[in-house]
Amino acid sequence: MGNTQTNQRLNGRRITPRRAHFCRLAESGRVGTITRAQLAVLVQSLPCIGLINGTESHLLVALINTAQADTFDKSGRPIVFKSNQQLAFEIGRSVGRVSRMLSRLFDAGLITMQDSGNYKRYPIRNGEGEITDGCGIDLRILIVRYAELDESVRQARAEKKAADAALRRYRGALRKARQALAVAAEHSERALARLAARIDRVSDLVGIAGNASSRMLRRATALLEWLVERLMQLPCRSKEAAHSQNMTCPHVENDMHKQITTPDPIAESNDEMRSATAEQLSLLKAGSASKRAFEESLGRRRSESNQPQQLPRVLVALQDVLRAVPALKTYGFAPTSWADLARAVPLICRFAGISDDAHRRAVEEMGEQQAAVAVAVTLEKYERQEVSSPGGYLRAMTDRARAGELHLARSIYGLAARNSMEVTH
Repeated sequence: MGNTQTNQRLNGRRITPRRAHFCRLAESGRVGTITRAQLAVLVQSLPCIGLINGTESHLLVALINTAQADTFDKSGRPIVFKSNQQLAFEIGRSVGRVSRMLSRLFDAGLITMQDSGNYKRYPIRNGEGEITDGCGIDLRILIVRYAELDESVRQARAEKKAADAALRRYRGALRKARQALAVAAEHSERALARLAARIDRVSDLVGIAGNASSRMLRRATALLEWLVERLMQLPCRSKEAAHSQNMTCPHVENDMHKQITTPDPIAESNDEMRSATAEQLSLLKAGSASKRAFEESLGRRRSESNQPQQLPRVLVALQDVLRAVPALKTYGFAPTSWADLARAVPLICRFAGISDDAHRRAVEEMGEQQAAVAVAVTLEKYERQEVSSPGGYLRAMTDRARAGELHLARSIYGLAARNSMEVTH
């Protein structure tokens, strides 16, 4: 008969690169800079950052209190030699539970452990009785990471405080908006129904306020406060006069304008350069987005073939889009790059009531950047109450883009010119 080979199971604590790193980091710690009381207070706050749970924090506090106070002095070694059985008795948990929690604390970098050959924990003393080394639970890693962990706790508390403040302000703004809607009598029934629908939409988007992010709550609060101002028919807040620069520049490169037209943005010029006339000034009272709601091709004849034309690139700067669409600032969006605007588009669509399918089709047809500009234009016209169906408006823009008849640059410059005239007057 052949020799039977048995696979021997490795005994002892599992060693990982992360644990080895923490052990080396603990060796570099300077004992004497942090007291035992400071560590005990810090450990009790660690569950708020999600690093450990309450039971693990209880065990870590028990370990810190087990070490003598003088072991945290310069000449001390804060090492705990209690067995798992004794620790389980002190915190009211099973021995197996304590063993698993010690492993999780080791993985989290809150303790380091050095095992002996027989897995016993004991100190090694010199001739004077001082502990020079030992096999047990080493707490020096907490001293090394004290500043890092304390800053994480402070930041978590600050974020919680800001979140509570945003939550209280949002709930107050929502209550004030509904009260203003109940007492507003100067508006028509249709206008009141529209404003009530927008308040309900903001509330639906936020959902459970306690689970919403602080950023979402701040944006919703700003929007609700603005709706209250409209309900109370308060005068518009003072806006800084737009810088009188050329807003009809069709050639942009790296957000830098090249002046090729007259400085007056609404002056008479060649039809190919004019942007104010490209914008339709008639308001859309119905929900349909007809062809006259969009920019007409100036002097261009429609292609006789049914093949879609190549979509021209939107030659506008991001600053032009921000000047043309002040509704972005109203809704709490302040993109500093095209990537920021693209990331904000899904939330803008939710505020404007544009479906995901309409946005997806626009991206497929126009590209991400042009679709973001189209959504911004739709939001501005919806804010001006020129369209009552933003989703249909965006789909119509997508159809015109497919036919090569959409000119977003002219829309941007036209809206910017109108906003400039409204600010100066």
